[in-house]
Amino acid sequence: MELEKIVLKWALKNAVDHDGKAMTGPVIAKVIGENPELKKDVRRIKEIVEEVVEMVNSMKLEEQREMLMEIAPELLERKKVEEKKLPPLPNAEKGKVVTRLPPEPSGYMHIGHGMSGLLNYLYAKMYDGFVWLRFEDTDPRKVKPEYYESFRRGYRWLGIEWDDEKNNSDDLELFYKYAEKLIKLGKAYVCRCPIERIRRFRREMKECEHRSQGVDENLDLWNRMLGGEFGEGEAILRLKGDMRSKNTVMRDPALFRIIDHPHPLTGKRYKVWPLYDFAVSIEDHVCGVTHVLRTSEFALRDELQNYIRELLGMSNPIYVEYSRFEFKGTPVSKRKLRALIETGIASRWDDPRFPTIDGIRRRGILPEAIKEFTITQTGFSYAKREYDWSLLFAINRRLLDPKARRLFFTPNPVKLLVEGSPKISVDVPYHPDNRELGSRKIEADGEFYISGGDFEEMKVGDVLRLKYLMNLKILEKKREHVRAEFLSREPMKNIKIIQWVPVDEAVRVRVMVPDILYINDEVNPNSLKIINGFGERAVEDVKVDEIVQFERFGFCRRDLEPEPLFIKAHD
Repeated sequence: MELEKIVLKWALKNAVDHDGKAMTGPVIAKVIGENPELKKDVRRIKEIVEEVVEMVNSMKLEEQREMLMEIAPELLERKKVEEKKLPPLPNAEKGKVVTRLPPEPSGYMHIGHGMSGLLNYLYAKMYDGFVWLRFEDTDPRKVKPEYYESFRRGYRWLGIEWDDEKNNSDDLELFYKYAEKLIKLGKAYVCRCPIERIRRFRREMKECEHRSQGVDENLDLWNRMLGGEFGEGEAILRLKGDMRSKNTVMRDPALFRIIDHPHPLTGKRYKVWPLYDFAVSIEDHVCGVTHVLRTSEFALRDELQNYIRELLGMSNPIYVEYSRFEFKGTPVSKRKLRALIETGIASRWDDPRFPTIDGIRRRGILPEAIKEFTITQTGFSYAKREYDWSLLFAINRRLLDPKARRLFFTPNPVKLLVEGSPKISVDVPYHPDNRELGSRKIEADGEFYISGGDFEEMKVGDVLRLKYLMNLKILEKKREHVRAEFLSREPMKNIKIIQWVPVDEAVRVRVMVPDILYINDEVNPNSLKIINGFGERAVEDVKVDEIVQFERFGFCRRDLEPEPLFIKAHD
């Protein structure tokens, strides 16, 4: 009997290490290695090992892990994952790299912002460089104080540290100075065409009459713009580009427009505001940015921004561009997300189905997982790519697995009555191989809750094991309860192991289970489910924000107290 336990231990270990399939030879070697005197009876050992390996290989991998966890938890070692590093940055020198985090505070920070921010931060750190946090806040109608703070909070949560911070709105006078320089160079003019005419002429590659205005006339019109003589849409400052360029961005783009709306930081002081391309061109020069790492939808704008700087005698940064970070079934568009809130499908921007950083954090995704995902998945390619959430979940699961406490939870519970059961007090570890997490005592007296899933699968006559506790045989199965008889305490081979919660210690638990928001561009009606069940008494000690593993259910983060409300991150 003792020999069979040793064989079972090493067969389970070998199976867990090899995706559920144990091999006879290595198991024999381990058994004899533990007991060298068994060399004298290799033939008998081989027969026993072959029998046990066959039985172990008939089990599911999770069942193998659970049995090994019960009989030899010290053998559940974690495989070390080799850390992947980012590829070298082109033309980068130690101590001379400057990157920027350039969020537009017009909405809440989402995972795409976070991943781009991580790349800029990690590359600057790799080269002992400098990172700016620079808010591109030159559209007063869009920006709000809460959005600025969303990015600060999100970057900090991701472990991103910036060396200095500024707002583009701080530099309006500087922008005006450079605009005037372009006018004096004959490279910018004030256009008073209606917006529809401007768009039509750009499509048709035609120049409007304002393009031929002299420098003095343009300076006068520019000063009148700054003086408030024109209203919104009555005048814009345009760059003299190339109206016949194949790159539509170069067809005399607008540099400044009038916005008569107070700004959250500058109030009503300014009404003439730069557009993105002009502001970013100047700010990248002012901040000394050496490398611009950004998604490829900006690629067509590189030519324009470089041209603006060249006209003003400024050097250009090196562009490193990559495909946009998009996830299957989850739009990052503020318009689509806002529509979900307005229609009542979601109520908050930190909804765990949302790709906002607040939503992802609330779901139970670790910042370290997003960092690793960014490093391993980033390729400097323009090819459109849509990621599956399962890739990120797999990394998050691996990071949580060694440190998350395991707890018993029975979703959609059914009562189990065990006849002949002794009163048992069992010491259960919070983790199979992280003893630092401690353990708890669970008392059982023959009445339990089991999960509805286990109830559906069982049949009268089945022999099952309540994990860590007892073996039993199903005598009767009814919707209101299951009746079974007690068999023994010691683990048995080749039987299913199920979760349980003592009726006397049961705690009511609700779990939110989020899923993707869209399927084939249609709102997923099952994107959020609520599962009710019972947890063991230790659930009451789980703090808000702690992530635990409800065994055989998934990793869940506690969201509220005193009510035990959890959000499922993933399996």
